[in-house]
Amino acid sequence: MSSDTLRFSVEREEAGQRLDRVVIRRVPGLGRKRAARLFASGAVQIEGRPALKGEPATAGAELTVELAPPESVAAEPDAPLDVRLEMPGLVVVAKPAGQPSVALDDAERGTLAGALLGRYPEMRSVGYRPREPGLLHRLDTQTSGLLVAARSASVFEHLRAELRAGRLAKRYLAVVAGEGLDDRGTVDAPIAPDRTNRKRVRVGPDIQHQRGARRARTRYRVLEKRAHFALVEVEVSHAYRHQVRAHLAFIGHPIAGDILYGGEPVEAIGPRHALHASYVAWAGDTELPAFAVEDALPDDLRRVLGD
Repeated sequence: MSSDTLRFSVEREEAGQRLDRVVIRRVPGLGRKRAARLFASGAVQIEGRPALKGEPATAGAELTVELAPPESVAAEPDAPLDVRLEMPGLVVVAKPAGQPSVALDDAERGTLAGALLGRYPEMRSVGYRPREPGLLHRLDTQTSGLLVAARSASVFEHLRAELRAGRLAKRYLAVVAGEGLDDRGTVDAPIAPDRTNRKRVRVGPDIQHQRGARRARTRYRVLEKRAHFALVEVEVSHAYRHQVRAHLAFIGHPIAGDILYGGEPVEAIGPRHALHASYVAWAGDTELPAFAVEDALPDDLRRVLGD
């Protein structure tokens, strides 16, 4: 089993906090249950020795976390799955906010990948890696909306090439801070991993030569404006990790509820942020028929606007 080793130092402001809380905050997608398993198995070390989850952090101490990705995904045939389009070679499904797209370890349940495999067992040998059966792309846990999953390796490779070429249309709806927002615009700024916080990315011309930086372009147009928030439709040809969230924050209009990127907390929607994958389409060719699926803004995000 391959693993991903993360190394970081305890920051001054983290001193005195429980180590498990520090690790959860610093490792993307890591929840309390998985963190507890990592500590119990000795996968978290501090200054070269196994760490205890409840011990206080010391500023400057070196932490090492061994993350082992799952070799396979458990099929969950009884898990709910919202199928919006089913074709012989693919399906389009709607993921609710709060559901992880894929599992982070073998013990995790309740993911979209597990539900897909429970309904479509032929996906087990399809995809980028075993923990992502059939999934052509993913959504952040707190983002809702449409995802495409292939049911055969040939369809997956075909659509993967179309996605890379920018020919798979994807659009999002987002509720953002609206004051001073232009009616339409394009954000053309590189994205790179944030070396100080693995949970987020950095944006801006100053990072274009940083290792891992990628050019990214996001187009938006305003659909509705209210006193405080605006509803925008966002279009990207190929969205990198957190691209929509980070680009909107970069121009001073973060997504409501997206605290990681400076968005205003919204108690009514809990931990989620107001981003929804609303449209996915492909023009079709001689090998695969065209498809287009649209999903309206969820009611909870509509209420953020004041409706």
